[in-house]
Amino acid sequence: MKTSELKFICESLIETFNDAGKVSIDLYKKGLKIEMKKDKSPVSNGDLEVNELITNKIRSLTPSIPIVSEETVNLRVKNKAKIFWLIDPIDGTKEYIVGKDEYTLNAALVINTVPVLGIVGVPKKNRLFYTYGPGECYLIENGSTTKINCEKKQPKGRIVALSSVIKPSNVILNKLKTFNVSSIVKMASSYKFCVIAAGEYDIYAAKERANEWDYAAGHAVAQNAGAIIKTLDGKPFLYGKEDYRNPSLLIKRAENLNV
Repeated sequence: MKTSELKFICESLIETFNDAGKVSIDLYKKGLKIEMKKDKSPVSNGDLEVNELITNKIRSLTPSIPIVSEETVNLRVKNKAKIFWLIDPIDGTKEYIVGKDEYTLNAALVINTVPVLGIVGVPKKNRLFYTYGPGECYLIENGSTTKINCEKKQPKGRIVALSSVIKPSNVILNKLKTFNVSSIVKMASSYKFCVIAAGEYDIYAAKERANEWDYAAGHAVAQNAGAIIKTLDGKPFLYGKEDYRNPSLLIKRAENLNV
């Protein structure tokens, strides 16, 4: 698929993501309807309505490409596709339900194991990140669009890591020590990938967790902005696994985190 095609598809999704973000906020204000899924995780009518909006738009843009969404996937069917969409309509549902502001709306197009296009909306922070190729990564914030490239925003010599939990495991802490991390900030959802892409934080490490739709859109944003993304043991982080399970993860803003 040509870059011009990817650009058109990606930019055609921006309005839908903005609308879906507003819907997520409106539904929260009205009072969410919450159910528990088979895996004991919560799902709200916000997740489902956002999923419908994003899925319908993507289907109209690329009718021949299969869509895999967290809210509709059949895990008993193995993924065999080489080109497919991964959607997580609301990543950070628990945060969304309790009114926090780090939940995200996510869609990524995976081509031959790599998420090449990604769009991540962060409705409560009025931020939207999108990318359609290496070096083509953007942030829309308060109506203004800027290109982002992992340029360091922290003071030189200060290296700030992100964690999805308050107390990371010893495995993760030991890994972060090798990068002389100054401090660790807890942050939810795929927003972690995006703030690394924006250069606001430096590194994120995680053991095996979550599914491909949780990471793919943020992965595309961070990697296309220049971040280095691999497993903890230095292997490529690839998509298209039959069971959608993620391996371990290490995202670095750059090889040298001091600059």
